[in-house]
Amino acid sequence: MSIDTLDHTPPPLFKQGPSALSRLLFFSVLALLLMVADAGLHLMQPLRAAIATVLYPAQWLALQPVQMTGTFASYLTDLKSARATEEAARRQLVEQSQRAGQVEPLQLENQRLRELLGLRERVQAAGVAAQVLYDATDPYSRRVVIDKGLLQGITAGSPVLDESGVLGQITRAYPFVSEITLLVDRDQVIPVMNARTGTRGVAYGDPSPHGGMMELRYISVNEDVKEGDLLTTSGIDGVYPPGLQVARVAQVDRRTDSSFARIQCAPVAQWQSVMYVMVLAPVVPQPGAIAAAQADAPASSAASAPSSAALPASTASAARRARRGARP
Repeated sequence: MSIDTLDHTPPPLFKQGPSALSRLLFFSVLALLLMVADAGLHLMQPLRAAIATVLYPAQWLALQPVQMTGTFASYLTDLKSARATEEAARRQLVEQSQRAGQVEPLQLENQRLRELLGLRERVQAAGVAAQVLYDATDPYSRRVVIDKGLLQGITAGSPVLDESGVLGQITRAYPFVSEITLLVDRDQVIPVMNARTGTRGVAYGDPSPHGGMMELRYISVNEDVKEGDLLTTSGIDGVYPPGLQVARVAQVDRRTDSSFARIQCAPVAQWQSVMYVMVLAPVVPQPGAIAAAQADAPASSAASAPSSAALPASTASAARRARRGARP
């Protein structure tokens, strides 16, 4: 085939049809008109509904593998969690069974020892449940207000607990509400005992404005105190029943320039998010309201020791006795 026979001229219009640019402009204008008509008159809504109805079976079939995979993975996760929960429950049941088998011999032994030593039983103080209404308005104090007062038998000086341990003490009682001074308040003092060693001491609230800790004071640097030790109420103040959890030792700083160690403690009570509390009656009935104590506090600690004006007289006296016993 020779080159001369090739025709380089374009075919006629009736054989070629509209040009590509013409088709592009036509369909662009048509699409724009359809979009405007659909936005204003919703002309395409029936068409969309029909297409969605036709395609729904295909979509359902396409989603089934994904849903089955998710369901199977969830089943495996739930099965693993259920097995772990069952194992934990079985271990706890075994531990409780062992403890239950030891309770009766221990109770019998405890009763015999108490009869032998002539000790009295622990005081079981009555309690009143209450709900925390709001925090006190003073930003420099750690106090909350509860919905029970004098009409419900609440008196000033009563100890207050939450589900974890000692929370504080009633410092003001009104007919319908009462005010609790938390243990972390700078003016709060509580006699405590180290549950591991039996050493007694006095725990003070944190004096810093934004603190939430407690400080165990007047403990010699040579005393056996370790981080993690549990501090409980000693019961010598006549306010708190003995054996209630108060705090755990968080930091022990034995300074060479002082005869006493600086011991920081973290309260076990959830004082920042407490909602419900239990108000106990004092072990020894408190005559009157609040005593201004620590009149004979040592001059060296008068500047740093918080005032015990928010404590009953028995608590302040116990604090003074503990300080005298801790002096070298």
